[in-house]
Amino acid sequence: MTRTNPGLPSMPPKSPVRRRSRQIRVGDVPVGGGAPVTVQTMTTTPTTDIDATLQQIAEITAAGCDIVRVAVPSQDDADALPAIVAKSTLPVIADIHFQPRYVFAAIDAGCAAVRVNPGNIKKFDDKVGDIARAAAAAGVPVRIGVNAGSLDGRLLAKHGTATPEALVESALWEASLFEEHGFTDLKIAVKHHDPMTVIAANRLLAQQCDYPLHLGVTEAGTALQGSIKSAVAFGILLSEGIGDTIRVSITASPVEQVKAGCHILQSLGLRPRKLEIVSCPGCGRLQVDIHRLAGRVEAAFEGFPHPLRIAVMGCVVNGPGESREADLGVSCGNGKGQIFRKGKVITTVPEQKIVETLLDEAIRLTGTADGGIT
Repeated sequence: MTRTNPGLPSMPPKSPVRRRSRQIRVGDVPVGGGAPVTVQTMTTTPTTDIDATLQQIAEITAAGCDIVRVAVPSQDDADALPAIVAKSTLPVIADIHFQPRYVFAAIDAGCAAVRVNPGNIKKFDDKVGDIARAAAAAGVPVRIGVNAGSLDGRLLAKHGTATPEALVESALWEASLFEEHGFTDLKIAVKHHDPMTVIAANRLLAQQCDYPLHLGVTEAGTALQGSIKSAVAFGILLSEGIGDTIRVSITASPVEQVKAGCHILQSLGLRPRKLEIVSCPGCGRLQVDIHRLAGRVEAAFEGFPHPLRIAVMGCVVNGPGESREADLGVSCGNGKGQIFRKGKVITTVPEQKIVETLLDEAIRLTGTADGGIT
């Protein structure tokens, strides 16, 4: 069977011009320096439960995650790191708060990077030299993560609140301490729950340093609200070329966080597109349950190995036009669906056969029958 290109561009005509930054490596994943923007998340399992943590890492890998962070709040968690690192499908970043000794344990365990939150580590500044020497010797980068909720009290007193300027001052101060010891293998993140503060802080950082930047709207909220806040902040910053890694910090499973992050990057042309469903929101003209139909189409194409744009339209107003613009499409009415392929009507089927027909045509269009659907 001859394979045909579904015709979707891998990048939009004008993709964002990336900010120039130095590059670090988190395991085998390059970050910054023009490397693709990566998606990260954090496991929610107890790190001490090695099997559950590895299972969750496997799930987020399948969802498109590039780098994973695991919490290390205790010695027992630190003791679990070697086994997790040895079997993880992704580079592992150890997330360190409160106790700097776990930084050294993470490096010894073979973690790909360590994340430190200076505002939460007592006398952190006194430990920077030792951390810098250990990280340099192991070739392990350090992420300086500054959160509004744990900003150093001295900076809060100076600025009055966690302003963009306060977040940036904290991050650059800590980076300067590492620089004093000749260590510059750093990545910086400044996070706040307000997307406008995140935007302002990262713009300031981008002007004042060339370190790769990790973007996050911290404590963003529930899935809907948090995804919107993250998409607003990331969309603006990434469209300006600012940002090298992202995490969508919504109150949802790590898999959903990863999916949201991948969709944001795909929408900006910063990650190859996969399945895209173009579907109408619904109105009084509908003669089909478009919400249910769109959900069934999305579920049927889960894991489809080729990028396709599929239009699922509920009436004749915009349906035919949108369907013609997609690789495949359906325009519904009177209990039937008019099926489009590459802009041409190829058949009309009963409503109950729409999903089956679209899947058959997708296989025929892409030649997937030779390789099978994953």
